[in-house]
Amino acid sequence: MKRSGTLRLLSDLSAFGGAARLRELLAGDSAVRVRGSPDGRHLLLLRPPGAVAPQLLVASRGPGAELERAWPAGQPSPLDAFFLPWPARPALVLVWESGLAEVWGAGVGPGWRPLQSTELCPGGGARVVAVAALRGRLVWCEERQARAEGPSGSPAAAFSHCVCVRTLEPSGEASTSLGRTHVLLHHCPAFGLLASCRQLFLVPTATTWPGVAHVLLIWSPGKGKVMVAAPRLGLSYSKSLNPGRGDTWDFRTLLRGLPGLLSPREPLAVHTWAPTPQGLLLLDFGGTVSLVQSHGGTRAVGTLQEAPVGPWGSAALGTFQGTLACVLGSTLELLDMGSGQLLERKVLSTDRVHLLEPPAPGMEDEEELETRGNLRLLSALGLFCVGWEAPQGVELPSAKDLVFEEACGYYQRRSLRGAQLTPEELRHSSTFRAPQALASILQGHLPPSALLTMLRTELRDYRGLEQLKAQLVAGDDEEAGWTELAEQEVARLLRTELIGDQLAQLNTVFQALPTAAWGATLRALQLQLDGNGKLRSQAPPDVWKKVLGGITAGKEPPNGILPPFELLCQCLCQLEPRWLPPFVELAQQQGGPGWGAGGPGLPLYRRALAVLGEEGTRPEALELELLLSSGRPKAVLQAVGQLVQKEQWDRALDAGLALGPSSPLLRSEIFKLLLAEFAQHRRLDAYLPLLCRLCPPELAPAELLLLLRTYLPDEVGPPTPFPEPGAEPPLTVGLLKALLEQTGAQGWLSGPVLSPYEDILWDPSTPPPTPPRDL
Repeated sequence: MKRSGTLRLLSDLSAFGGAARLRELLAGDSAVRVRGSPDGRHLLLLRPPGAVAPQLLVASRGPGAELERAWPAGQPSPLDAFFLPWPARPALVLVWESGLAEVWGAGVGPGWRPLQSTELCPGGGARVVAVAALRGRLVWCEERQARAEGPSGSPAAAFSHCVCVRTLEPSGEASTSLGRTHVLLHHCPAFGLLASCRQLFLVPTATTWPGVAHVLLIWSPGKGKVMVAAPRLGLSYSKSLNPGRGDTWDFRTLLRGLPGLLSPREPLAVHTWAPTPQGLLLLDFGGTVSLVQSHGGTRAVGTLQEAPVGPWGSAALGTFQGTLACVLGSTLELLDMGSGQLLERKVLSTDRVHLLEPPAPGMEDEEELETRGNLRLLSALGLFCVGWEAPQGVELPSAKDLVFEEACGYYQRRSLRGAQLTPEELRHSSTFRAPQALASILQGHLPPSALLTMLRTELRDYRGLEQLKAQLVAGDDEEAGWTELAEQEVARLLRTELIGDQLAQLNTVFQALPTAAWGATLRALQLQLDGNGKLRSQAPPDVWKKVLGGITAGKEPPNGILPPFELLCQCLCQLEPRWLPPFVELAQQQGGPGWGAGGPGLPLYRRALAVLGEEGTRPEALELELLLSSGRPKAVLQAVGQLVQKEQWDRALDAGLALGPSSPLLRSEIFKLLLAEFAQHRRLDAYLPLLCRLCPPELAPAELLLLLRTYLPDEVGPPTPFPEPGAEPPLTVGLLKALLEQTGAQGWLSGPVLSPYEDILWDPSTPPPTPPRDL
């Protein structure tokens, strides 16, 4: 069934601020440059230098003041202006012939205001002849000291240009970040610059030296390549051109090294250039449209029924849904991009028409989602959408039907029953309320404004994801793009139920991009260090519940798929092993019943140790830290036992002293363990003050002596006043005095004296009582 091309009115421009001035400029000057913002909410109109009254107008749809500036005769006016694809706020850049560049932003205060001003040609003596904005980069062609190199029209003057690039990114709420200038091409002719979403096209102009006016260049920043093409010769060559690696080319040297490009050829006779996602469209003076693709190859698209009327006749080219749209004067022709066949021809009511690219993916307003991917046509009569009407007789499912179909698939995946769930069952069952509520909302029971308020966060996330996907498809800043995509995916998965496919996806992201995945987890758990160097978290309990959840019986994941907590521990072992013990310690404090911390099943420190490997193969230092920070009595005693075996007495004593009054039994066990070592050898004597501090307050001197007697080594022979040479010195009363004083003082202060001689240990100034005498 044949499709029908339609022009749908999107706006009569009354919704734009300064609508009257906007209509006046569109109707009065066919040479005015018109550009739309990536989100489709702003229109930029610029009368370039040489116009009767150079002027800039930025009209905004909805709330927000417009920007209007005019330059009187004799005062320099902007050479060109572009919107910048910044998702956080609308922004534009104005570039003057002198090299002055101004960045303006909206949304950071009332109306538009300048954010930054810089000089693209700080050395002076240069003149900007062309400029383009390409996904966070500003590229310009400048003429450098032509008069010093030779007279006007000479080869030296013709090749006195260079092409430069600078990164231009947002920084904070009200500032920008400008990178350093990098020269892409030296000693090149004057080029015109045209940017698509993926490439920058350097095309010859009327002032380009005739010997090279048949050559054009295609620079792909994401790939770090430049394609040198001669469409009329059918030749194309690829060379490396990556500013990040310091690549630069002398244009004359570049062409000399490419066979066949300098053969005599007529300059390209092009009436109109138009960058598109598919490549660069060329309209010649005979009405033939060709497409130069990103690999340098050229193919004919088709021939228009009308040819341009002279070099100054208005023409505009664009593509949508595999269709070429061409506006010549007041005629709109639609051609099939594959066959070149004329699909439709429409006569418009005005010849002052401008084609605008559709909004960037993910940045459309909610009311423009139906026209996604279609070209927009702007005139003084309004803003129109050029698209295809759906064939009659094709019945599209309603939004309500789609809700129940999607919900049916979702619940079926979660269901344990064998019977197949149907959309009809969801409609009438009271068990599944969510799809019924959403269906009623879509039927109009909830005002659109309330629905938009409810879904604003999801829509913003979806818009950002669409922008990021478009950036990755364009091959621009791929490393940063993949990192951001991984962060968004981890953040999304942490909001879902981490079972089945979601858990497998989380494992895949952590394996592919562990650094980005951990960064997203860091933000989701809101982890930060306090003043004492301890990890703290402000994340809600629901997030921790998903992270700490263990494996449910009967729902074990496939081999190689780790639960979230084990996955994070494994990632920390690879990236920052020193963070693992504090993270496990923090996780121990978060748990709830059945979360894997404080509930049934393995404690978290045991789950973390399992990630480190089998016992005996784990990193000893990391295992010790995990055991000590776990807070579990068995684990702490195991760690202290290992420290005693390594004779790390200070760490063993610190582990006991770090325990608070809430763990008296554990402190007592550690004291007994170290007291046994103190009784058997003298390597702990230097740490006797710390051992005294660890002594339990309720321990009496008599109990201490009994303990020591238990731990003293067995006597092999009769006692001698001095140890044999090489033998371990025995425990003496002098060494024992400090411990006895500690227990004696604690016993005196905490209760009555148990023995008439016990006070001697803590008050040596008091003589002992006189023993009774027999009469």
